[in-house]
Amino acid sequence: MTTYDFVTVDVFTERQFGGNQLAVFTDARGMTDAQMQALAIEFNLAETTFVLPPEDPRHTARVRIFNTTAEMPFAGHPNVGTGYVLAQMDRDTDGVLIFEELAGLVRVKVDRNVGGLLTGAVIDAPRSLSLGLEFSAEQVAKCAGLTEDDIILTAHRPVQASVGVDFVFAEVAPDALGRAYPDVAAFEAIAEGLKGFSMPFSLHLYARSGNQIKARMFSPLTGTVEDSATGSANATLGALLLSLTSDGTAEFVVSQGLEMGRPSLLKVSARRGEDGIFATVGGGCVPMFKGQVTLQT
Repeated sequence: MTTYDFVTVDVFTERQFGGNQLAVFTDARGMTDAQMQALAIEFNLAETTFVLPPEDPRHTARVRIFNTTAEMPFAGHPNVGTGYVLAQMDRDTDGVLIFEELAGLVRVKVDRNVGGLLTGAVIDAPRSLSLGLEFSAEQVAKCAGLTEDDIILTAHRPVQASVGVDFVFAEVAPDALGRAYPDVAAFEAIAEGLKGFSMPFSLHLYARSGNQIKARMFSPLTGTVEDSATGSANATLGALLLSLTSDGTAEFVVSQGLEMGRPSLLKVSARRGEDGIFATVGGGCVPMFKGQVTLQT
């Protein structure tokens, strides 16, 4: 039998019981893939991370991210939370950590307050913005339990986009956002035969007022009916919105999780570079639990 330490944190919040929950195994050496997946199912959170030695000694760690159904190539709140946890263990170098992940390298910069206390982190998404398939207002409306009139097409059609992991993005009327609820059968109908997605069809809805955004993310096919704070999706959204303009940079403040009773606040920035549009996302973290798991071999 082998015993492993874990901690949990609430991410994208400044208070306990807000934001998105995350479990971090700070030294997962010796774990099998099956054990990692089983632990993610046991915790039953949106994601659980497992920290391993890096393949390149210049990097901080190799980080594997699992939701309740599969390993993920990249995700937002797991990186923010894992960076916060490892920085508490003095694993950062001048406030920076570099994680090796399936989607590429993820740079994490920790945040501290004026007194030097660790408060959260900001991550760079590993890839530039890429766009894929477009979807109809009818398809999105069916998935979200809305009407076609609730879907706003002025800025863009519902579209697949990614800066490391794929989501479908749709703007909706402000009054429609609170009424949305996922129809699993509609998600399954779209996902059947769908190719070119890094994870099963997931839908990110948003309502916008200038640089203030309210968002909800539904991913029932990955085991997350609704997510309270989705860093990877909101980073992608920031990059997508910048791509619709000729501006060089953009900043957004995103609120999410209000309908779930777990209010979250995410700060997103996007910049236009020679190689595409890149995004960052960050926010606060609050420590919750510490514990150990003993696995039978």
